[in-house]
Amino acid sequence: MKTIPLVIFLSYLTFCAPAFADLYEWKVIRVIDGDTIEVEAPFLPKELKLSVRVLGIDTPEKGGRAKCKAEADLAIKASKFTESFFKVLGNKATFSDIKWDKFGGRVLANVAIQDNNLAEELINRGYARAYNGEKKKSWCGK
Repeated sequence: MKTIPLVIFLSYLTFCAPAFADLYEWKVIRVIDGDTIEVEAPFLPKELKLSVRVLGIDTPEKGGRAKCKAEADLAIKASKFTESFFKVLGNKATFSDIKWDKFGGRVLANVAIQDNNLAEELINRGYARAYNGEKKKSWCGK
């Protein structure tokens, strides 16, 4: 059952919430899309990986989730940029301000390598927008 490890980890977060104000360094093992990555999570009881969505941004959706071709194309560019971010700077990233997202199963966090903040880099290149839970804006130019 996958829910038992998740419940254990959620309980851990609840009792150790102040500790998550600290910085953590985890190895990035895969880029899912422009604003979501997968990290090694040896601290979990069964699953050894955890999805992390970059806090405070929204990138375009890929594939079938894209609302138009322009969004799908920009999503590919955002994903490629995120992949190159880790290839160039290294696959050990620093995570801070960690919290569970509203869907569960993944966490939100600031992601950086040295002084390079992934969210800022994506926004500066036009691959992401600032996002704090409000209704998302279309990437299709409407």
